[in-house]
Amino acid sequence: MTFEQLSIFVAVAEREHLTQAAAAIGLTPSAVSSAIKTLEGFYGVALFDRVGRRIELTQEGRVFLGEARAVLARVRAAEQMLADMGGLMRGTLSVHASQTIASYWLPPVLMRFHGDYPGVALTLSIGNTRSVASAVLQGTADIGFVEGAIDEPALSVSKLADDDILIVTGPDHPWADGRRLEGHDLATSGWVMREPGSGTRSAFEAALGGLDVDPSALQVVLELPSNEAVLSAVRAGPCAAVVSGIAAETQLHEGLLRKAGFDLPPRQFSVLRHKERRITIAAAMLERLSREAAAAQDI
Repeated sequence: MTFEQLSIFVAVAEREHLTQAAAAIGLTPSAVSSAIKTLEGFYGVALFDRVGRRIELTQEGRVFLGEARAVLARVRAAEQMLADMGGLMRGTLSVHASQTIASYWLPPVLMRFHGDYPGVALTLSIGNTRSVASAVLQGTADIGFVEGAIDEPALSVSKLADDDILIVTGPDHPWADGRRLEGHDLATSGWVMREPGSGTRSAFEAALGGLDVDPSALQVVLELPSNEAVLSAVRAGPCAAVVSGIAAETQLHEGLLRKAGFDLPPRQFSVLRHKERRITIAAAMLERLSREAAAAQDI
């Protein structure tokens, strides 16, 4: 069993999707499929069931996933110890971030980190707030960036910046005129939402609860897995959506979207670290650069 096989197995197991796993680790789907088949064939254990066009972890695969994650975490810890000793001349840094931060805010920070420490291999995995927290807990992420609240005693959650969340519609929606809306008005429109576990959705539902609006009263007609999909659906149909201000900024400026007249409290971008694991120098440097970027942009 090789380190690469373990890494491939974990990538596929966490997504239960060959193509998505291949894209995340920079391999072709055929190479990923071959590695999984080799691993299963050598040990005579089925790790995945092929159900139609999907794959699912078997019971044996679920048990093995915990062991594989633990081994990879120990290897990364050993690599980082050597990298720290070498003053960041070499090494790896595994970053997990939820979609809004990963797509709109973090890339310039990662480019600056690469410019300062070109010998450190950066990997960025994108999920939602829940999956990022899980990665930091499991040790598969050295550092995490999320939007919204996290209630996990084992994690250190440190505020990075504030982020406005907005209700947006297409230009033909009745709310596109920007008139002031009351809480009861929100139930009169269909909604396109991110999936449960996303930071945007969690922050929105928490804000509605604070305003005595029941989130379950909203007519959710679509749940979509990315900000881009949500915004595209809203532009095409008669629904509203809640998104980060930075995700919608360009389309609002171009008139493709309209901001509804309902104010929501900002949510925060946060940095996640495990309280009981030693923070690596690389992760500490990335956090420092992130805070410098937040201060400079005043977000």
